[in-house]
Amino acid sequence: MSRIGIAVHRFRPDALEVAREVAAWASTHQMVTIVDEADSAAINSPHVQPGRLADVDLLVSIGGDGTMLRAIRSLEGATVPVLGVNLGLLGYLAAVEQEQLLPSLEAWRTGVEGTHFFYDDRMLLEVAMWSNNARLANHLALNEVVIEKKDAGHTVRLAVDIDKVPFTTYAADGLILSTPTGSTAYSMSARGPILSPRLRAMLLTPVSPHMLFDRSMVLDAPEVVRIEVIGHRHVNVATDGDLVHTLKPGDVVEVRAANEVARFVRFEEQRFHQILKTKFGLSDR
Repeated sequence: MSRIGIAVHRFRPDALEVAREVAAWASTHQMVTIVDEADSAAINSPHVQPGRLADVDLLVSIGGDGTMLRAIRSLEGATVPVLGVNLGLLGYLAAVEQEQLLPSLEAWRTGVEGTHFFYDDRMLLEVAMWSNNARLANHLALNEVVIEKKDAGHTVRLAVDIDKVPFTTYAADGLILSTPTGSTAYSMSARGPILSPRLRAMLLTPVSPHMLFDRSMVLDAPEVVRIEVIGHRHVNVATDGDLVHTLKPGDVVEVRAANEVARFVRFEEQRFHQILKTKFGLSDR
């Protein structure tokens, strides 16, 4: 029996209604619908049950890009296909509009990969944190990891090594390590370049640097970036917008391309440049 997962923007009534429609559709096809505890209470449908989303066959993300990031995080690195449903605002990650959802689910259920749908794999970052040579935590990120000042009004000093070779020490509000998918998120707001999501690369972008070198760098995916907190100020570490740790001077963050990928379901070729064009209202000439 197939298992469908749902991740939903639980504070949007329209998203919750779509989630109930998906659960009812799954029930008519003898599929089990799995949600996390919080989403289960919000959806309030007899067709859903709480469970582990990493064990489903397809995860439907209903909301915007923020919901999609939460959906990917809930998979804990499992390569579960994710179908993003766009509600209202144009997102970078969603594949279908609300009115296309049930026909798309039917195409996934009865169709053949490569003919009726295909998978779009995106690079993830693996983020490891260390203190006194002891590993604190490991996280995966689809968009970015941000190492940023904890206290307002002060810069922090971050010593960067690339592939075990010292590069420089940044005096800045923080550093962003992003994937090509994440290049249109926080990194872009910090004047970083936009990369095609089909690339495998890592983008290092300083946030408000207090130094002459204020440019982003595009690194090859196999390169490993080590960042040590120096000076006397603490920093916050966030992955995909979620605060995951506060580090003290001497602590280290290591960032590399993960072995795992985020897998999205597509029904037609997604033209990234056309999404950018629509987002920014660009004209042909």
